[in-house]
Amino acid sequence: MQIKKLLAGVMVLLPFTKGFSSPQEDKIGVGFNLYVDNADVEVYSPTFSLLKKITEKLIISLKTRIDAISAASIRNGGRPNQVDAVTGASYKEGFDDVRYAGSLSITYDTVNYSVTLGGYYSTEIDYEGRAIFANVIKQFNNQNTALGFGFSQSFDRWYPVFDRELPKEYRRERKLDISFTQLLSPTAMIQFIYTNLYSEGFLASPYHYVINNEIAKFEKYPDTRNANAFTVKLVKLITEPMSINLYYRYYLDDWDIKSHTINTEVLRDIKEDFTLGVRYRYYTQTKANFIKPVDQYTQSDKYFAIDYRMSSFSSNTIGISFIYKPSGQFFIDWDRVKLEGSIDYYFTSSNEYIKRWYEEDRLHAVFTSFMTTYTF
Repeated sequence: MQIKKLLAGVMVLLPFTKGFSSPQEDKIGVGFNLYVDNADVEVYSPTFSLLKKITEKLIISLKTRIDAISAASIRNGGRPNQVDAVTGASYKEGFDDVRYAGSLSITYDTVNYSVTLGGYYSTEIDYEGRAIFANVIKQFNNQNTALGFGFSQSFDRWYPVFDRELPKEYRRERKLDISFTQLLSPTAMIQFIYTNLYSEGFLASPYHYVINNEIAKFEKYPDTRNANAFTVKLVKLITEPMSINLYYRYYLDDWDIKSHTINTEVLRDIKEDFTLGVRYRYYTQTKANFIKPVDQYTQSDKYFAIDYRMSSFSSNTIGISFIYKPSGQFFIDWDRVKLEGSIDYYFTSSNEYIKRWYEEDRLHAVFTSFMTTYTF
């Protein structure tokens, strides 16, 4: 029981990184996500997932998602409630964009290792994304240790909603992950991850622009970016009903952005069929070496940036989550059903770039997630 809870804690903490192979069951999932912030952005996202064992060792996974988006940056290419001569765009009723995304993967899973190959595709009014990915997990030392290797390569393309010729219409990103996971005891597990990211192409937004008394320029960034990240994650079963997940990530790139991320989550079994979690995330970063106060840009500058994510800022996220496993035989076999949900509140520090673009001192956002999974 303790090992199962510990592994469950790892999966909550590491939604995209499989540390140890585990028996898979056929299952189908339907969910819904909602994001709302004070910058007039709303995203409604129904999701669907299917995992099917073709043979004892071969597994196919399908995930799909639709994002219905309302955002001023897409609607008019500018600040909220503003249409101007920089973009020449016009107002649009209803959702400003709908993104359709899906991934398909196949996994060969044995007792001591698993290999996954897959692909991703998304399309929306102004962007098309394609990616391939592969992951290999090898267990040894009586399945107490695991090494993981992950690789992905994206091939994306921009289609701005107004008539604008971009310096480069593509965006590509290569990601490499190397992970080491160790079971320290029946109640503790640790994982180390090294990540390398390389991006090239048009890396800014087609819509953000810098405007002051002297200039009106679209954002322009360097067309390559190389980054490294180092992550450590610890899962500890404190008592039989309670576990804690700890996460720290250090990131740095050749734009001189350095960041620290700290995340902690406590999970507790309230009842045998109900688990409640509380979590907190803190993020802070330095500014890119090419960003300047907006009023200091001149025509001779090589790069222009107004996106707050290129500036120095910090953010906090607090949230709660739950897992409920009902039982009974009312219409369906409820023992095969799992309900999961969460709600998080995100807010940034006060920031001059947020103020300039959104006319708000800081960003506030609420995002919720709900998923129903049925095992068959």
